[in-house]
Amino acid sequence: MDLFDNLALGFSVASTVYNLGFCFIGVLLGTLIGVLPGIGPTATIAMLLPITFQIGDPTAALIMLAGIYYGAQYGGSTTAILINLPGESSSAVTAIDGYQMARKGRAGVALATAAIGSFFAGTVSTFLVALLAPPLTAIALQFGAAEYFSLMVLGLISSIALASGSIVKALAMVVLGLLLGLVGTDIYTGTPRFNLGIREYSDGLNFVAVAVGVFGIAEILRNLEDEHERSVAIKKVTSLFPTREDWKRMAAPILRGTALGSALGVLPGGGAILAAFASYTVEKRVARNPDEFGKGAIEGVAGPESANNAGAQTSFIPLLTLGIPANPVMALMIGAMIIQGIVPGPNVATEQPALFWGIIASMWIGNVMLVILNLPLVGLWVKLLTVPYYVLFPIIMGFCAIGIYSVNSNIYDLYSVAFFGLVGYLLVKLRCEPAPLLLGFVLGPLLEENLRRAMILSRGDFSTFVTRPISATLLGIAAVVLIVVLLPSVRRKREEVFVEDE
Repeated sequence: MDLFDNLALGFSVASTVYNLGFCFIGVLLGTLIGVLPGIGPTATIAMLLPITFQIGDPTAALIMLAGIYYGAQYGGSTTAILINLPGESSSAVTAIDGYQMARKGRAGVALATAAIGSFFAGTVSTFLVALLAPPLTAIALQFGAAEYFSLMVLGLISSIALASGSIVKALAMVVLGLLLGLVGTDIYTGTPRFNLGIREYSDGLNFVAVAVGVFGIAEILRNLEDEHERSVAIKKVTSLFPTREDWKRMAAPILRGTALGSALGVLPGGGAILAAFASYTVEKRVARNPDEFGKGAIEGVAGPESANNAGAQTSFIPLLTLGIPANPVMALMIGAMIIQGIVPGPNVATEQPALFWGIIASMWIGNVMLVILNLPLVGLWVKLLTVPYYVLFPIIMGFCAIGIYSVNSNIYDLYSVAFFGLVGYLLVKLRCEPAPLLLGFVLGPLLEENLRRAMILSRGDFSTFVTRPISATLLGIAAVVLIVVLLPSVRRKREEVFVEDE
């Protein structure tokens, strides 16, 4: 079955009325939470994980969650342009020139540029996912326990390298996540461990409870602390259509941003965010008049918006082909797959092709929906920006509690949410990024399982990790990444890249 046959299968699955409905719900929710600053796709998907347990069809559930993720990239640009407050971290760069365009009366053109760039990047990156997924899946099927262990080590080290803030703190978060993943029962002996004698924790900490606590509840507490009135300077948006000169100026940045985002999105940690910053830097360097940047240059909107949307969608490549999350949202997607009884990894493509290709095809359909939704509904989004956060948070917390309890009807899951919510808030105050913690928590059990399996197969010989070519290559790359990121000059440059995001 070639690429076009696979895509035909995917579109036949994604275009059913049922799946189209969930795709629409996903992109609409994604745009909404992107528009409302301070919530974000990670927290929202974490809160909605319990709902996916009630959705009978796993394809529909995953299509909806995917729509929330890339839909938030669209919504985040709206607040960045209209009120200079990025709804999504990857839209922080868009605010620099987008808001200045709005102040000059060109808010409509800025929003249209963001939508056009995002749609083009989404279309290209969706095609790349479809193109690269089969060969990568075939390679992944050759992996043994040693290769998977080395791949996960590389993923965790890459997440440390790309995490914002201190490298030491990022490393500590990964270790903490790995330790939390040990709670439960030993996978080979069946012996309970680190469960504090609580029977309800025999199967380990509830992934949904940890994710909702660390991201959802902690984000609510942080927003309540920083709550302030949001004023919308642009009450009415007009002139949505770019001029011929605008088209000439945005074309090349969109192409460059798409290429950058597609490449950087597969990197574990924060590829979409890094892509947006990298795109802005590139556009400023190649511009004929770099002094225009920061004063309303359309290139400063077109490039980063294309980059962050492309990066958001190519981050699905390692998830779908290897079962490895490239960022916290993809880790939550793995959690959703497990909830639905699906084992993440290369076998998904061969054993459940309808699910695999249905998700890929839904990305393009979702991008079409987003273009149709976003520009006509700008007036509605402007009104939503005036809703006080103190009105939203009780509703959000109520849905969180109901959703968490509905998964297992276990009161200890609610205790876990409360505890990890406080832990997440403490991490925010200590400037520790929680994303590596979640990646460590998700990959920890898989890392342990493959380590022990590799040791059993090699009869306790650790050299198996360096004598197998693929495993040795992956470990070598991981070592190089760690060494490079620890170099003083690289550390300084890295802090400069992420300082604006903080």
